[in-house]
Amino acid sequence: MTIPAQALRHEYLRHNKTFPHVWCPGCGNGIVMGALLRAIKRLDVSKDEMVLASGIGCSGRMPTYLDFNTLHTTHGRALTFATGVKLANPALNVVAIMGDGDATAIGGNHFIHAARRNLNLTAIIINNSIYGMTGGQYSPTTPFGSQSTTSVYGHIEHAFSISELAVTAGASFVARATVYHADLLDKLLEKAMLKRGFAVVEVISNCHVQYGKRNKLGNAVDMIKSYKDQAITVAKAKKMTPEEREGKITIGILEDRDMPISTEEYRKVQERAAKLKEKA
Repeated sequence: MTIPAQALRHEYLRHNKTFPHVWCPGCGNGIVMGALLRAIKRLDVSKDEMVLASGIGCSGRMPTYLDFNTLHTTHGRALTFATGVKLANPALNVVAIMGDGDATAIGGNHFIHAARRNLNLTAIIINNSIYGMTGGQYSPTTPFGSQSTTSVYGHIEHAFSISELAVTAGASFVARATVYHADLLDKLLEKAMLKRGFAVVEVISNCHVQYGKRNKLGNAVDMIKSYKDQAITVAKAKKMTPEEREGKITIGILEDRDMPISTEEYRKVQERAAKLKEKA
């Protein structure tokens, strides 16, 4: 179903907010926001039943523009606040929106344990390999040898894979897309929000201002187009050697499994405790 952008803007944007937005021209965050709104529209979820939580950074501004229940929280703590909301009212559809630094550096501990607990919520992590808003410092996903404001002679640390970390930590659903693959992205977001359990969608995005310029990757269009050549499907990746997969971005569903839901198990504990109290 093709959903007109004008209809989405009218229904879901907070029109009293100052527009245009704070994102740099060409930033992939707008593509992610559009994909999210298309997924929510297809799911036909009431705006009052949606909760968006974000931390600090460029991606953190997204919920402030959207007409849902929203929380713009502290650095690295989007999942902490989202956890509290879900525990208080499990019926709500809760989505945490974070950047790579926000989610996996200062928020790394929360990310790992949210996956381990298998909370019934969705985590969207926009991975642009840099701290975009706070000055262009390297993040946990900055490639080895890359330049940033804190690695002007080349980054000496190795990046880790957000999606692989999510799978290992125990997330029920893990998927990856790029901002070039916008149609795939909104379909993955829809599947993630339908999934019962902790669902992670990693979005490879461009920061042409803080990362691309320093590393001579071109402008926004150049960086986004490059994802077309770099991306390979999960099926194709399975047929390739590690050497052939070097420098490629595997897109699609990386993990989809059913596990006990943390909030449901917590309710069971409450019920058992209440029965024991009655007998006492």
